[in-house]
Amino acid sequence: MAGEKEQVQGQHLRFTVLGPVRAWRGEEQLNTGSPQQKALLAALLLRGGRTATAPELVDGLWGDDPPDAAIAALRTYASRLRKAFGADSDVLVSESGGYAIRSGAGSLDIDVAEQLAAEAEKAQHSGDRARARELINQALDLWQGEPLAGVPGQYAETQRARLAERHLVLIENRLDLDLSVGLHTEAVSELTALTALHPLRERLRELLMLALYRSGRQAEALAVYNDTRRLLADELGVDPCAALSELHQRILRADAGLALPVEFRADAGPTFVRPAQLPATVSDFTGRTAFVHELSDQLATAEGRVMAVSAVAGIGGVGKTTLAVHVAHAARHHFPDGQLYVDLQGAGPVPAEPEAVLGAFLRALGIPDSSIPDGVDERAALYRSTLDGRRVLALLDNARDAAQVRPLLPGTEGCAALVTSRTRMVDLESAQLVDLDVMSPDEALVLFTRIVGAERVDAEREAAMDVVAACGFLPLAIRIAASRLAARRTWTVAALAHRLGNERRRLDELRAGDLAVKATFELGYGQLEPQQARAFRLLGLADGPDISLAAAAVLLDMETFAAEELLESLVDTSLLESAAPGRYRYHDLVRLYARDCAERDQRSAERDAALARLLDFYLATTAQVYAVERPGDRLVDHLAPTDHPGLTFPNQNAALDWLFSEADCLLACARQSARGATMGKAADLIGAATDLAESGANARRYEAVAAAISQAAHEAGDLLAEGRARTFLAHAYSLAGRYDDAEAQAQSAMALGLATKDPVPTSRVPNQRGIIFTLHRKLPEEAEACFLQAIDAFREDGNRPGEASALCSLSRVHLEMHRMQSAVELAQQALGIFQSLGHILRLANGKYTLGIALTGTGKAVEALEQLTEALALFRQSRQPLWEGMAHQRLAEAHLTMHSPAQAAAHAEQALALRGHGGEWRRAIVLTVLGKALTELGQSERAEACWREALAIHERLGATEATEVQGLLMPAATA
Repeated sequence: MAGEKEQVQGQHLRFTVLGPVRAWRGEEQLNTGSPQQKALLAALLLRGGRTATAPELVDGLWGDDPPDAAIAALRTYASRLRKAFGADSDVLVSESGGYAIRSGAGSLDIDVAEQLAAEAEKAQHSGDRARARELINQALDLWQGEPLAGVPGQYAETQRARLAERHLVLIENRLDLDLSVGLHTEAVSELTALTALHPLRERLRELLMLALYRSGRQAEALAVYNDTRRLLADELGVDPCAALSELHQRILRADAGLALPVEFRADAGPTFVRPAQLPATVSDFTGRTAFVHELSDQLATAEGRVMAVSAVAGIGGVGKTTLAVHVAHAARHHFPDGQLYVDLQGAGPVPAEPEAVLGAFLRALGIPDSSIPDGVDERAALYRSTLDGRRVLALLDNARDAAQVRPLLPGTEGCAALVTSRTRMVDLESAQLVDLDVMSPDEALVLFTRIVGAERVDAEREAAMDVVAACGFLPLAIRIAASRLAARRTWTVAALAHRLGNERRRLDELRAGDLAVKATFELGYGQLEPQQARAFRLLGLADGPDISLAAAAVLLDMETFAAEELLESLVDTSLLESAAPGRYRYHDLVRLYARDCAERDQRSAERDAALARLLDFYLATTAQVYAVERPGDRLVDHLAPTDHPGLTFPNQNAALDWLFSEADCLLACARQSARGATMGKAADLIGAATDLAESGANARRYEAVAAAISQAAHEAGDLLAEGRARTFLAHAYSLAGRYDDAEAQAQSAMALGLATKDPVPTSRVPNQRGIIFTLHRKLPEEAEACFLQAIDAFREDGNRPGEASALCSLSRVHLEMHRMQSAVELAQQALGIFQSLGHILRLANGKYTLGIALTGTGKAVEALEQLTEALALFRQSRQPLWEGMAHQRLAEAHLTMHSPAQAAAHAEQALALRGHGGEWRRAIVLTVLGKALTELGQSERAEACWREALAIHERLGATEATEVQGLLMPAATA
């Protein structure tokens, strides 16, 4: 016993005020009592060991209306606190009629935060900005929600405001450091959100202007200043501060001093970004002690071993995510290089695709879009390489199965993965499996009490037990019910129990496993105002992973500002989540429930109208992107008319930003809309979104959606929609190097186009088939006939860009047929059309084609000039597929000039754009690389390249296999 007492005394007390007011001895949380008792504790802690007199404490706790027995109440609270502190009761001292807490250095979280901030300032002054950022991030990590959460009294309110201000200042300091080390692009989104929350804070505006300027967005930076000046004049009647005005002038004159130091510029090499994606942990986390220790111990072993994997399984609503997030926050110090988080949507109808998740993770780790390959295997390999030597925790929430999880595991020493799922992943190798059951009755009641308050529950304990029992002891159900009660001070606990008892369907669903959560959602849904309820139902209809504010406003048929207020009110009810500023999402179970409500409470015509509005929004806006990217292209004139004008964009970059950020949502909308009256618009949407296929970033998802629409249109007998969908699918297959599949789709599309007299397939399909005959089947005469047919069709349709594209293709055919002069003339004719249209992407295609023709005619120097310009334009248009092809052609041109080193360099860069263009394209580049390596004297490496290329060609049945066999024959006889 004496040894145990000495051990307890050896564990000093520590306190937190940057969130809920709590006291800890080691890992044990002490009971600090009622809100008023916590208020006393907070008042003493924040005086830094100084004595607070009784009148000061009474005024701080009760203000101008203290109870008659206020002094006696203070003594009672102090006595209870000493009792809670146990062996360390002497930290609370009484002197001069007042009280003080003297707990020693480092025992209070705000003191630790200030010490870290001071060390950060020293590190910054000494030039160690990376160390300064790390220290400030450690300080910020100590904030766990609202300071002094739930503590009443004027003193607490004043201190809460002070601590919130200190938190904001630290964020500003950290953002300032972010900008100093080149993280300006990453800082823009955070600063945008912060300036929205604190519109009159000029320091944030100054940082945002600098971040935008360094990101190449000078016009936006200047617009921020103008917005700030107008806001300050309207709200305060003042001008911007001197620092902001000076920055404005420096941006206007493009002051070189604003540029980032050379060592931190993007071209100095990739910067590893420290992600911190964990959702906020709940302040009233309850119970689960054994699970917390088990999982924490497992994660702590990540250092020094290949990887630690823990998989938490259980039914929906059992608290898997809450437990995992709590444990992940507690283990953050083991993973100083960051924490990743994703909701894998495993319980929904469309689980998150590992390829898309890996793309998001790579971007979060600082990998630019242009360096992210296509394909799960390629992305997983880059993901593991990026994490090599790092210590990162990945929280993979709500997984469908082990197959979905495996590509997302870090796989490197020092990293760990924490997985939650409804299924027990017995086939997830080396994973520690944790089965999470419902709470015990005691734990459930404690959770309910912490949310509602001890005073109300103690007075109606039996009714409180009825409530948690009716919730099936599921944490999610208990949390929702208790939060409603806490927000309604006029309700009694018995009234809540009675409401739960009157839900006729609730009892059956509580006894039906996963359906248990649905009854709890019904309680929340029943409290919504009619307009809220309508929004809740309709928003759940959309299939996308989330939804933007603009799209949601259209779906709800509301003005944007009104829609935002409505959505934010749903966020406040916990029925909707704010994924990011201006983006909203449902938890997958809530989405299913919202759809059930829509089926039950919304007329079919209203549901269809909402989804039709959303489809119109995506189609019209995507058409705007297409028009910006391809001026003069007639496709937008053939698309079905919409009732929504769509968003407009100031420039090409803004248009592409929107398209790629909305890719998952608009493709989901297209697939969902492939039925009935909206079938045609669904097909048109994927046609307008063709950049998603051409960029390579979303190619596989695009193919799947196009194939689904083609099949749905076929089954519905919609010949027009089917013809268009198969046209776009053939194009996607061709880009991926799947030429046999592309030819089959093209033939079907052409037959349908002729039957419906639709200019979209009848002009585009001959061009696609000509490409297939050129690249895959090596039939130049058939290809020439197709391109001539396409040129006539494009001219008849008035489609100048289409005509120029077909001329480019015909140029390459004439090159194959050794009609060299004609090849150059056709390329120049196409280039002239593109130049007259101001079409950046297709201008690149024109220069690319002319470069090929010039290479074939022996004019290598001129060819290099055209191809180099094409490469730069492809990069500007974010087309990694075409970048790789340009590198390939540059390599070929350098070979004709007997510059094998430059040729090899370009071929290697083409290969580095992994996965873009499919296996056939990779084999072509390997062949070119082998030729360059041969001239460099690296014959064995060249042979290895050719053997890999031959294997690919033979597997695909490609005619290029003969050429590669010929290259290998001399090597075999040498």
